[in-house]
Amino acid sequence: MEFFKKNGLGLLLCLAIAVPAWLLGQAVPVVGGPVFAILIGMTLTLFWNDKGRMQAGIAFTSKKILQYAVILLGFGLNLSEIAKVGAQSLPIIVSTITTSLAMSVLLCRLLKMKANISTLVGVGSSICGGSAIAASAPVIGADDEEIAQAISVIFLFNVIAALTFPTLGGALGLSNDGFGLFAGTAVNDTSSVTAAAAAWDGAHGSNTLDTATIVKLTRTLAIIPITLALAVWRAAKARQSRGVTSGTFSLKKVFPFFILFFVLASVVTTVCTAAGIPAAAFSPFKALSKFFIVMAMAAIGLNTNIVKLVRTGGKPILMGLCCWVGIACVSLAMQRVLGIW
Repeated sequence: MEFFKKNGLGLLLCLAIAVPAWLLGQAVPVVGGPVFAILIGMTLTLFWNDKGRMQAGIAFTSKKILQYAVILLGFGLNLSEIAKVGAQSLPIIVSTITTSLAMSVLLCRLLKMKANISTLVGVGSSICGGSAIAASAPVIGADDEEIAQAISVIFLFNVIAALTFPTLGGALGLSNDGFGLFAGTAVNDTSSVTAAAAAWDGAHGSNTLDTATIVKLTRTLAIIPITLALAVWRAAKARQSRGVTSGTFSLKKVFPFFILFFVLASVVTTVCTAAGIPAAAFSPFKALSKFFIVMAMAAIGLNTNIVKLVRTGGKPILMGLCCWVGIACVSLAMQRVLGIW
């Protein structure tokens, strides 16, 4: 009861924003519900800065609901199916993730950017857009404005990729399998991967959507090692800032336990599917995961100054562009080397 007394009003506000944002995202999937939710939240904050009693619930939504969304995301991952179909794409996925993360580290230093922004843009570009940002943000202690900045950058290049990649793939002479791998490894967010693959299928009468989706889900598994590595990095950085060079390493303090539940959810899905339970049984969990992300983005929008976001957006956009181009080029180059073109 105390929980609802403290957080109820803020939760209801985020829910009230999330419902229309979700519906708008269904109508315009290239943009997606999370972006609509952030925009609505930031617009409200322009005229309503002091949230009063609602602030506690907004903070809970932007932090805890975001973690619950990542946990539920695990119910969309059938590990056996990914192992069968996604194995072919693994060298390309590893190459593109390495490229994006290396570029984000380099550009962070060259452009003198905040570490959290560059990390979120690099991880979001290389793994799975908003979901990867959702998983990484609590691990590195990113604030709401940094999350909103990264989501905005990823959204921009998601839209460009969804609109241009089918034409680019046709001009390059990619096969159906080749384009499925290209879309699955070089487009950031699941909704944009789906949009690009569906556009290709409509033009070529093919069925690349399944391939692109499984490749994308295989990329999603990279959330696990990346978040663990970020947790260890943050702990080491904290120790350095305190001047501590030795001592007992506390795994409990750095381990993102919600990622453990994400893995368990994936295992449950895999075991149950193998036992004959249809994959459709887990669809409600997947849908709830996406809705929770929309709710969390509404809360993040409510805590974000849109004027400041636009004013400071140049460097993150440049980083996002470099990561996006780098990933696309490496994906195509690796396909050529592996003979999948």
